[in-house]
Amino acid sequence: MNLPSSGRRVLVSGASRGLGRALARAFAANGDRVAVHYGSREDEARATLDSLTGAGHVLVGGDISDPEGAASVAERAAEGLGGLDVLVNNAAVNTPHPPTTTSYEEWVRQWQSHLSVNLLGTANLSHLAAHRMIEQGTAGRIVNIGSRGAFKGEPDHPAYGATKAAVHALGQSLAVALAPHGIGVASVAPGFIETERVAHRLTDEVRAQSPFGRVASAEEIAEAVLWLASPAAQWSSGTVLDLNGASYLRT
Repeated sequence: MNLPSSGRRVLVSGASRGLGRALARAFAANGDRVAVHYGSREDEARATLDSLTGAGHVLVGGDISDPEGAASVAERAAEGLGGLDVLVNNAAVNTPHPPTTTSYEEWVRQWQSHLSVNLLGTANLSHLAAHRMIEQGTAGRIVNIGSRGAFKGEPDHPAYGATKAAVHALGQSLAVALAPHGIGVASVAPGFIETERVAHRLTDEVRAQSPFGRVASAEEIAEAVLWLASPAAQWSSGTVLDLNGASYLRT
């Protein structure tokens, strides 16, 4: 049940741009084959696919907020790659909904949207991938992209912070449940990352939150995820790894 260090079959959800693209590139550069998932940005996802080194990568579209959509994504990724060894749960919704200025109708809509993608989509893909790994009789890895906001608080994005906290808890429960099958589960909790999605929020004040005076690059986060998905990281199963440049410290 040894997990190879390369040549693995990897599904990255939400891989059309930003961190997802960096994750797909990191695994491909490692010699792995990647299923590039997208929800709605097909053209950008194809650009990600075209940028990957190596061969055997596949493109998989689908709505993971829907249970049937998640099942279709996992099935087509496994079919295209010939199985699954690694799942990276990166797809997420993060739109503002400050509690004091958001209407109740919009508040409900935002919470439903965040829950269905960030938590339920992650939970469903994890279940599907884990069962595929168990049926294969192989070891595997699941790495969840959480957030510093799960600990620090997200006053303008409370559903995002809450669902990411739930993702961390989900990962720890799965780590215990799946260890007997050789499947390690870990999460990362990044602070701000230099991506298109949050470029408008990256002010000097935000950069000053870290004593390094900057935010993370997507490639830095991807390198940490690559290690957590490696054979060497089995003893890190259950970990929530802070990746925030000392911008938020906890014990």
